[in-house]
Amino acid sequence: MIEFGHLSHVGLRRELNEDTYYANADLGLWLVADGMGGHEFGEVASALAREVIVEKVRGGESLDLAIRSADEEIIRHSRQRREALPMGTTVAAVRILDRRFEVAWVGDSRAYVWNGQLCQLSQDHSYVQELVERGAITAEQARSHPHRNVVTQALGVTGTDDLEVETISGRLEPGMQLLLCSDGLTEEVGDADIARIVGRTDLSAQECVDHLVMAALEHGGSDNITVVLLRAS
Repeated sequence: MIEFGHLSHVGLRRELNEDTYYANADLGLWLVADGMGGHEFGEVASALAREVIVEKVRGGESLDLAIRSADEEIIRHSRQRREALPMGTTVAAVRILDRRFEVAWVGDSRAYVWNGQLCQLSQDHSYVQELVERGAITAEQARSHPHRNVVTQALGVTGTDDLEVETISGRLEPGMQLLLCSDGLTEEVGDADIARIVGRTDLSAQECVDHLVMAALEHGGSDNITVVLLRAS
């Protein structure tokens, strides 16, 4: 059995919500996509990613191939527009089949697992993450770096030959939780506070999601915030 909660909020400083998400236990698919490109660009890119990934997974494709198909479709759609402005989206998704889970991601939307403690499964495709890996800055410095929002991979922006769809899989044990979120959450709320909320046994999955979004708003809500939380029983 999977209990899940989900919520997307425009935040306190944006007029448009370019995030989107999908949550369907029957299909065993959950995802978060964070669009980039401004009005009628980011929201289109994230919506296209959601639609294509859902369609392809429903048709039997793997999560990896479904995400690659979404990249192709967003690029194709972008080329058909007269405007020169780019459009793209990050994505973090999870597929569950027979107690096995697979997480896939592109960009800096994140996936975490809770199994008594919080662990980040995904690794940001971002400029500051590359700096951290090279030892140029610390993980703490990355949180306030002026270029922390620069992604190095995104659907619709990265060509299909260069796209890195990273995946990780495992067995979903009773009591485990999987969290997907856009950077509107992680920009405002540190991992310790996320862990404190997700680890509360007195809250339902939806209540945990509500508390996470509220925490992001209380810390400034500078971006769109989207959170999806799954609990296995």
